[in-house]
Amino acid sequence: MAELVRKQHVDAYVGFHAFGLQESDDADLPVPFPDDFDFDAFLSTHPGRLDITSGGHTHTAAVAVEVWDGPPAATDLAGWDEQAEADFVSTSGEVAVWSMHTGRSDAVITLADGGGSWRVRVSCAGRAAAAALSEGEGTGHGVERYLVQFWPARS
Repeated sequence: MAELVRKQHVDAYVGFHAFGLQESDDADLPVPFPDDFDFDAFLSTHPGRLDITSGGHTHTAAVAVEVWDGPPAATDLAGWDEQAEADFVSTSGEVAVWSMHTGRSDAVITLADGGGSWRVRVSCAGRAAAAALSEGEGTGHGVERYLVQFWPARS
């Protein structure tokens, strides 16, 4: 049974219905955030990058990040609006949070002491509330919530 190695909470500033998680050592990435962002997919990828679309236009999403030593148990889909999985490669073992509005944030997610190949599952709740907030008063904090789970791809 897989064990939780680390858990972090970060804020993701959502702009234009989007934010990203990108390899922290991003100098050699062929497609840096936000180039070629796919606004039609909940989760899309480029080498060293995860692109995530949001239900709301402009707000701050609460993101819980878990790093596991193997595949975590499947989550109950009833509690989530969206869920998707992808492969992710990190050369540094660290991932930065990116916004369409503000660029790279100070938040850094630690996966490991070095690079590696990962599998990631992204789950989201609160999409309709974030959309309604965007249409009404504008911005909010933590209305839309994400759970991002990483585990070694070899598992």
